[in-house]
Amino acid sequence: MPAAVNQNQKQPKTKNGPVMTEQDESPILVQRRGHLLVLVLNRPRVLNALNLEMIRRLSRSLEAARGDDGLRLVLLAGAGERGFCAGGDLKELVDAVRAGPVGREDKFFREEYALDLMLHEFPKPVLALTHGVTMGGGLGLAAGADMVVAAESTRLAMPETRIGFFPDVGATGWLFRKCPPGYPEYLALTGYEPVGAEGVRLGLATHLVPAARWPELRRVLPGWSTGLPQEKPAAVAQLRHALKSWAQMNIPPRPELDAWVAAHFAGKVSLREIVTSLRRDRREPTLAGEALRRLRQRSPTALALTLKLLRANEGRPLAEVFHREALAAHFMVQHPDYLEGIRALILDKDDQPRWQPMTVEELAASGVEF
Repeated sequence: MPAAVNQNQKQPKTKNGPVMTEQDESPILVQRRGHLLVLVLNRPRVLNALNLEMIRRLSRSLEAARGDDGLRLVLLAGAGERGFCAGGDLKELVDAVRAGPVGREDKFFREEYALDLMLHEFPKPVLALTHGVTMGGGLGLAAGADMVVAAESTRLAMPETRIGFFPDVGATGWLFRKCPPGYPEYLALTGYEPVGAEGVRLGLATHLVPAARWPELRRVLPGWSTGLPQEKPAAVAQLRHALKSWAQMNIPPRPELDAWVAAHFAGKVSLREIVTSLRRDRREPTLAGEALRRLRQRSPTALALTLKLLRANEGRPLAEVFHREALAAHFMVQHPDYLEGIRALILDKDDQPRWQPMTVEELAASGVEF
């Protein structure tokens, strides 16, 4: 089990919660506060990026909490001020891929997906406090929570196609449950990053609570957990009602943007169809141009795989989604675009990836169905 946090120990605070100290070396901090279990991702120097040790510690803590009748609420949070979680630890994954043969990275994805599925199916309410960078595997953790609180700074995104991968952690399935039509494809393919209120509007978070109120919110959560009914649906309804008085509810709609996204992305079955549609757009050339620019930055192979997964996983049970994504991850980490994308964006930072093939047109000419 992860090392427990001493409830009497005074911890330094930021506006988003505890920061790491020399005494808090565990990558997952576990704190029991009455009927509340607090799990804090604790690698702030690397934006709380997930490694296998963190995944296993979270899984063990949740397994123990599942059978604890005294626990009524689980809180997920991230240490430090820069973000909840940036996703998987790409440097560790690169080391695993380079070391070969394929095995270590398969184990990582298999255990990460099992943790994510556990959160989606967890029998007790889960609340995620997300601030700053909340992307990839970090958004995957939050997606399994019953309530996701975002701050003004929260950036919720699935940017994986930029590094020669695809939006995984169940996203090719649950994006359709959360987002308006067209946004699952738009978010997954372009890596568009909703911030704060926009993330709530699109269904990636459930409540927008100003960061200045977070310390107070964390103080009242143990009291809230004490009065929760044992039945999960009733407990979640009670928590959502309580959060309403803390959240900013007047998030304006954007019907014109929603219609534009749906027209260009909803239900599309090929990249060719999407690109052609965007190139012909004369009503919103700025939006279309930005979307095309983002698509050009990304691995054509990753884009094609992403769209195939979206079409295959829409409306499917999550267990099936995770199984299909595990097979796709096994394929993609062996493709040269994966290491090349991480090299260009994360390691060398030259932002000049040499994809194989380099363009969507070359991918089509190669005979790959897209």
